[in-house]
Amino acid sequence: MGAPVMFRVLRAAAVAASALALSACSMGSMFGGSSDASYAGVSASAAQIAQAAPGVPAIATECPPIRVRPGAGTHRVFTGNRTSDPAALRYQGVIEQYTRNCVVSNGLITVQMGASGRIVTGPAMSASSATVPLRFAVERDGVAVFSQRYNVPVELAPGGANMFSQTVENVQIPYTGGESITIWVGFDA
Repeated sequence: MGAPVMFRVLRAAAVAASALALSACSMGSMFGGSSDASYAGVSASAAQIAQAAPGVPAIATECPPIRVRPGAGTHRVFTGNRTSDPAALRYQGVIEQYTRNCVVSNGLITVQMGASGRIVTGPAMSASSATVPLRFAVERDGVAVFSQRYNVPVELAPGGANMFSQTVENVQIPYTGGESITIWVGFDA
């Protein structure tokens, strides 16, 4: 072999050896071969998280579920006390969508929740607006920690969309982990 060919072979061998050495270094932690593997499956407690970063909020890994309170998903308004007369129906409200978003910080879950729906006008409807009574509540271990009624105005148009929505922000719930928390929404007649 000539000197230029031998030089190229040695250089290629040195590059391959360096690449192999570097990949072996990175493979240890990438595939759990280093001491980092001892942390697999370990989670920090709420106290450890609060101690490590007390002022930094984190998105909740488990936001409490939001549900429509049984029997409170529709709202009917009749003329007078004629609740069994379909001709006396002024309007009916229905909750169609609901959602929530949570942030956990310093032993609190801060919840933003909302609901939207539609009003269907009935034969006895004569007004161009209505107000629907919507209630949001939060229960923690079976005890109400938040409950608020909102009178939501709705502009009505015959054959129109007649949509309503309500958002509630910054509801704070004490949280240490393991509590049973449920967010409720529904009409409050």
